Amino acid sequence: MKSYAPHDLLAAPALRTKSLFLTLVGFIAIEFMYQLGRDLLDYLLVNLAPGVAPVIFDGIAPIAVLYDLFGFAVLGLLVVFVARRNHDRGLRTLVGPFGLAKEDFRRAVLAAGVMHLMLLAIVPWGLDQADMIPLDHWLRVAPVAIVALLVQTGAEELFYRGYLQQQLAARFRNPLIWMVLPNIAFAWVHWSNGADFTDSVYYVGWAFIFGLAASDLTARSGSLGAAIGFHLMNNVFAFMVADVAGFPGSGLALFLFPGDPLPLSPDDGAALVPDLTDSWLIWQMAVDLAVIGVTWLAVRVAIRR
Repeated sequence: MKSYAPHDLLAAPALRTKSLFLTLVGFIAIEFMYQLGRDLLDYLLVNLAPGVAPVIFDGIAPIAVLYDLFGFAVLGLLVVFVARRNHDRGLRTLVGPFGLAKEDFRRAVLAAGVMHLMLLAIVPWGLDQADMIPLDHWLRVAPVAIVALLVQTGAEELFYRGYLQQQLAARFRNPLIWMVLPNIAFAWVHWSNGADFTDSVYYVGWAFIFGLAASDLTARSGSLGAAIGFHLMNNVFAFMVADVAGFPGSGLALFLFPGDPLPLSPDDGAALVPDLTDSWLIWQMAVDLAVIGVTWLAVRVAIRR
């Protein structure tokens, strides 16, 4: 595709080591070592700060959410290590030209941020029914939260739209392969984010569509800057604007909706087959997909050259 010509340049360094076996080994190695790295962080936390560990593992307090987000630095470092070890590729070859990536990031953050603010203003999200935490407290935490979210989104983009997408693009010319396969992996790791089976299925589907949008922005721009900016602003609004009180990950939100602090699981009697006929679920899916669509379009227009 002519519109994806910049991606050919971005993925060109991967041509030297385009072996599918090496890429698969790299993918498995990153996933395995990342889990070990996170387990090691948890082990150190339990042994060095046993009084804080229960609060962190609860996943609700601001410090717990920040701990989880900053932990994605382990993923980013492992991607750089494996790309160098297996493919003789440095960080610049994964991100693209730094100047271009920086400009794409700036444009994406501005476009996605403005679009999210507009949607926040015109869509009836029901924030009037939520409790607002003290604004001064939220503002104190916000700068650190944004940095933590940048670490998280940057690491995920480096892995899925950087390493995996580019290595597969060097091996397969068909965009259906190098866009779909990395985002199946990206979607699958979001399974446990759901409260029950139906919620998990929904969230995996959402993550797959979101990943495709990020892959498209990467392919059109020739750098990871646009995808990181797009991802960052999505997560800023997802983590820092509104959430359900007592749910894991809600500690950074300005508005908290009342809800059951203990999410359901299949053992609690949740349905093992998602009810896709539920009118509220259909409405939520439509809104969330529309948000992805209009935000992706805004960023795509912003990075056009």
